[in-house]
Amino acid sequence: MAHQSEREEIEHKKFVDYKDVQYLRMFMNPHAKILSKKRTNVQASRQREIALAIKRARYMALLPYLAA
Repeated sequence: MAHQSEREEIEHKKFVDYKDVQYLRMFMNPHAKILSKKRTNVQASRQREIALAIKRARYMALLPYLAA
């Protein structure tokens, strides 16, 4: 889960890239589910970009669909 100091960094990042796995893992729980907008405290448009990037990373096998 994103902490307060991380949230400030998140909002200043200009482009969400599906290859940036460490960044995307901040928006996933340990079971590899995408966290809600309430939990991550980001704007709706940013949340859609993050969700799309996570789905692309999963398709490219950079992130798991389910955590074992």
